[in-house]
Amino acid sequence: MRIIAGLHRGLMLESPADEAIRPTSDRARQALFNILEHRFGLGEASPLHAARVLDVFCGSGAMGLEALSRGAAHCIFIDNNATAIALAERNARRADELAHCRFMRRDATKLERAPAPATLAFLDPPYQDDLAMPTLDALRDGGWLAPQAIISVELAARGVFTPAPGFTPLDERGYGRTRIVLLRFTP
Repeated sequence: MRIIAGLHRGLMLESPADEAIRPTSDRARQALFNILEHRFGLGEASPLHAARVLDVFCGSGAMGLEALSRGAAHCIFIDNNATAIALAERNARRADELAHCRFMRRDATKLERAPAPATLAFLDPPYQDDLAMPTLDALRDGGWLAPQAIISVELAARGVFTPAPGFTPLDERGYGRTRIVLLRFTP
């Protein structure tokens, strides 16, 4: 695993030691960030520029660190797995980004009030656990998302997903066993 572009381009990230953490493939991550920079950056600033980012079910932290490498201002990494939080923190240290990061070991479906709303969020819940919708509800209800925030939800390719009211579908792409759905938060 590596950072694909930006300030930390080519930086190798520490990979998970076991199968409990499933990182997003470099290919899917590159495609997603290309969509964010090129589709949503046309005629307006890139949604990555100065973004406040959430990396929920962060695993290695690769999504949040990629966003920081490409111009995001701050990232909160959330995972209920202590190994994942430690791994994300080690990778942030490797990228010299600790000053722009906060790490929270939490159940993403039961979050307290947000310290500040995010403009960009990445959700990569375990495919088999059906956690995307309750997590989106928790983010909405806890004030974790700014109006017009863009949310990327990574799902199993064949999984069923219908966003709740307040989340407008923008795009959907498949990458092998993975499907990425982009939403806009429209409260």
